[in-house]
Amino acid sequence: MQLNELLKYVQVKETVGKTDIEVNGLCTDSQKVKEGDLFFCFSGANHDSHADINEITQRGAVAVICEKKLNCPITQIIVDSGRAQIARAAQAFYNFPDKNLKIIAVTGTNGKTTTTHMLASIFRSNGYSVGVIGTLGISYGEKFISPELTTPDPVYLYSVLSDMVAAGVKYVFMEVSAHALYYDKIYGLNFEVGIFTNCTQDHLDFFGNMKSYAECKKLLFKDGRCKAAVINSDDELGMEILATAKNAVSYGLKNPADVFAVDVRESLDGTVFVLNLQDELYEINLKLPAIHNVYNAMAAAACAKILGIKISGIAKGLYGLKSVSGRLERVAKYNGADIFVDFAHTPDGLEKSLQSLKKLCEGKLYCLFGCGGNRDRTKRPLMGKVVASYADFCIITSDNPRYEDPYDIISEIEEGVKPTGKKYVTVSEREVATEYAIRLLEKGDILLVAGKGGEQYQEIMGIKHSYDDNTVIKNIIGG
Repeated sequence: MQLNELLKYVQVKETVGKTDIEVNGLCTDSQKVKEGDLFFCFSGANHDSHADINEITQRGAVAVICEKKLNCPITQIIVDSGRAQIARAAQAFYNFPDKNLKIIAVTGTNGKTTTTHMLASIFRSNGYSVGVIGTLGISYGEKFISPELTTPDPVYLYSVLSDMVAAGVKYVFMEVSAHALYYDKIYGLNFEVGIFTNCTQDHLDFFGNMKSYAECKKLLFKDGRCKAAVINSDDELGMEILATAKNAVSYGLKNPADVFAVDVRESLDGTVFVLNLQDELYEINLKLPAIHNVYNAMAAAACAKILGIKISGIAKGLYGLKSVSGRLERVAKYNGADIFVDFAHTPDGLEKSLQSLKKLCEGKLYCLFGCGGNRDRTKRPLMGKVVASYADFCIITSDNPRYEDPYDIISEIEEGVKPTGKKYVTVSEREVATEYAIRLLEKGDILLVAGKGGEQYQEIMGIKHSYDDNTVIKNIIGG
């Protein structure tokens, strides 16, 4: 594509050099520049890529979009915000693939992954070709791409959307993180429906406070970004969004809502309830346990109805979803006890999972968990307190310590456990901790292994070591 054609979609302050040159690709990583690339420089939280201009030039970039004038021999396109212009340029370079797709965005602290997978199951069961983008990776047709970020960077995102169009995909269900909204990763994208699940404490290491975090979540529903909205009316921020969102449908169990559930019957095998979908009634049979999955199902159902799926088709799709990897997933039985793996890594997420399992536990409820390093430290004692409040016994261990000492993280978690008087043990090596926890189990007990869910690694000192809770558990019990 000619650079001058591409620049029609970019907000340019100044041009230095010629623009009648061919651009073969777009790039934001100085170590991955290829011959003929257009490179984007911007100031990041940890690095300013303007400093890499010599490497970028040597690797063969033909032009650079930057936020300040640089001393280099290639064409410079100077803009106010490099991040925002990445999205605009990528959209144009890949021939606006979003125009040929119906894209649904799901934002919220918890529930994004399960809600997108419920929607995918509903639409697949009704004969549509779909794509899913999120924490568990990217999937469409026969393709699966391992996860890196919840919401991909714009260049990669638009390349994937372009490939989805070529593969015949019609609907795309994507998770949109607060970080993606903050960094304008979805700049220029419009959505058929935007779904808000909830807003509870997370990422305060980045956002500083809950107000800033919440304001980022609200960005999805501003400036006509979503044609319609599906909002949790039982959430405080959800009520704020409902007051201003266009074409909004509410769902909930506590406050008045357009979509709600009655006669909820829970078991370890799943959840059965009667769905009231804007005055249409239908019995829903979920193979996923816990009340929070009733919320996710209501969100998915409301969205599917907006997009034209009949309630019987919605029920069929929800029933067809057997599990979602690492989302309160029952992965094994041992000695008459049930073992669940869950991604729950926030105080609210842990509380919801433990609360549900506690109601269904005939014996003792055990919880193994940790907290990530170099992330929000304030939630560590809160998570400790939550686990101690519901579990009969806690096993505190490591969960992606990154550049922190695991023992320091564990000590901060202990601050929330100790005042409760609840019995607990600390075992820093997660695999050892898992085996210890499993050997405690007796008939009727439940073990929740929380924090990592479907993650395939343990991050220590900048290195991602292969690690999967599910595999470790099965290796220990020999199944």
